[in-house]
Amino acid sequence: MNLAHFVDPRSEAACLGIVIGDVVVDFRAAWELGIPEAALEPTLIGTIQANLENGALHALGEALASGVPEDAREWTHPLAGVRLLPPVRPRSFRDFYAFEAHVRSARARRGLGMIPEWSQAPAFYFSNTASIFGPGEPVPRPPETRELDYELEIAVVIGRGGRDIPAEEADDHIAGFTILNDWSARDIQRREMKVGLGPAKAKDFATSLGPFLVTPDAVEDRAERTIHGCRWDLEMRAFVNGRLYSRGNSRDMHWTFAELIAHASRRTVLLPGDLIGSGTVGTGCILEIHDEAHPWLEPGDEVRLEIDRLGALASRITEYSQWEASRGWIDTP
Repeated sequence: MNLAHFVDPRSEAACLGIVIGDVVVDFRAAWELGIPEAALEPTLIGTIQANLENGALHALGEALASGVPEDAREWTHPLAGVRLLPPVRPRSFRDFYAFEAHVRSARARRGLGMIPEWSQAPAFYFSNTASIFGPGEPVPRPPETRELDYELEIAVVIGRGGRDIPAEEADDHIAGFTILNDWSARDIQRREMKVGLGPAKAKDFATSLGPFLVTPDAVEDRAERTIHGCRWDLEMRAFVNGRLYSRGNSRDMHWTFAELIAHASRRTVLLPGDLIGSGTVGTGCILEIHDEAHPWLEPGDEVRLEIDRLGALASRITEYSQWEASRGWIDTP
């Protein structure tokens, strides 16, 4: 099931919906279709998790499987006619470093070998939940960088929270999957990482997320169950201006999402809505392939990330000054 967070074109309200082909059906249609257990919670992730657990979302999906009934027509919108928002507004965002091929390649580019600590425990950093961009939303290039890069990642959203979650139970805490682009300013990253702390300003200006939150049942047939948790066989691709730059597969993660969740929850609490990123798939960024044929990103470039079953996440780079002028408002605390 593909869940969309979208703007209702009539009311301008942010809504939860189910994507059926080329339309999105507002979750509130559940009551029109006789699904009384459907419940709206104060938060988006609360609504998603509550209705996954009580079966209302799956009941709605089944009611829509053969087409949109007449009773749900007023809650239905053409997908191309709505603005998609990030599928969740995460409470926290941990981005891991789970693909060995990427780690080896990125370190080799810096003249470094692998370190044993990487394979001893999953490594992650916290990024900025206030800089999450949705599908199709322009991404500003910071004026301080001339080495802007994309990162092709898969992410999970926590549905059921917990502390000290065992790896063998961790997959049950996943509400869904989405595509993640961890935008990176490589020249800034090189400078600040020399201090031994970070990344910081090289990363926290933008992360793109979307287009949907895809529930685990939609990828169940691609799951291989292991003693370390599930591995999902999902091909991942990145295109710049329509040209294929990167290709990989989520099954190549050294650490499974179950292991990442177990590690992230150790001695602390994971909350519903927390975002867990895989880190970059091997060859999944310009840093690994940079040459004359694969230059750093410039304003006007379009980056399109695709993952099997999860859809496509497209973003166009813009000058920071143009992006700032287009917003027409100023952030306040």
